[in-house]
Amino acid sequence: MKVAVYWGCVIPTIQYGYEMSVRAVMPRLGVELVDLDNVSCCGTPVQSVNMPAAIYLAARNLAIAEKTGLTNLLLPCNGCYLSLSEAKHFLSYDEKLKEKVNTLLKEENLQYEGSIKIWHTLNLLHDLVKEEKIRETVRHPLNGLKLAVHYGCHILRPSTLQTVDAPENPRKMDNLIGWLGAKSMPYPEKLDCCGAMLLLSHPDAAFTFSGLKLKTVQDWGADALVVSCPSCQMMFDMRQKSVGATIGAKLSIPVLYYSQLLGIAMGIETEKLGLHLNRSPVDDLLRKTGLISTAASP
Repeated sequence: MKVAVYWGCVIPTIQYGYEMSVRAVMPRLGVELVDLDNVSCCGTPVQSVNMPAAIYLAARNLAIAEKTGLTNLLLPCNGCYLSLSEAKHFLSYDEKLKEKVNTLLKEENLQYEGSIKIWHTLNLLHDLVKEEKIRETVRHPLNGLKLAVHYGCHILRPSTLQTVDAPENPRKMDNLIGWLGAKSMPYPEKLDCCGAMLLLSHPDAAFTFSGLKLKTVQDWGADALVVSCPSCQMMFDMRQKSVGATIGAKLSIPVLYYSQLLGIAMGIETEKLGLHLNRSPVDDLLRKTGLISTAASP
């Protein structure tokens, strides 16, 4: 199965571990990733300044993906998923906007049709790859692990768009964790925001959002927090010490991407999953699974 992939800006420049782990696990699931040439920003950073420009940027990337002739496009970043999902939504019912966008795209010999289906990492694994295939690739079942999940906002809201999961009661990442042998732990703050969107304007508020959620996960005895969004990962993993200082708590909770967790269960070397780049104490989790940074691929 060939799937086009659009990495966005943050993953290839800051969150290398996410890209490394997705590239490592997908071939084992029979998914061949096809990188796109000459893509641009998804449009999210300019939405508040110029929404038509943001839609054009998103449509341009979709048109490049459509030009490959493939039917599925993977968007690992939550923000990129929302941006391209919004563009597809607006262009589907505003014919004049679509004509305007295509007039601009024509200069690059591109045409937006709206034919390609977009996926996030979670629903691609859950709905396209599916349980049987994932279970058969597991070499090191994560039995006994109690994990907390964080979906992030942009793949669940607004509910009027093509969301990855049910906005009020998402279960797909919980199921994906269960297929690896671990247990997804319920906790009251499961759908709370990480605060990343407030970081530039209100950093203390942003750190408070992240800190309170991490403290809850830690207090409830989770072995790790599992995420699927690069912005959320930066708040919970990279900035864990800062958010702990903001709320006056000592935080020491491993934070990793689901794709990294899946790679651990597959027996892939941890460095190939980018786990050595995580800033939170992921070695604590690896010890519980019997795997340290020297773990060997089967």
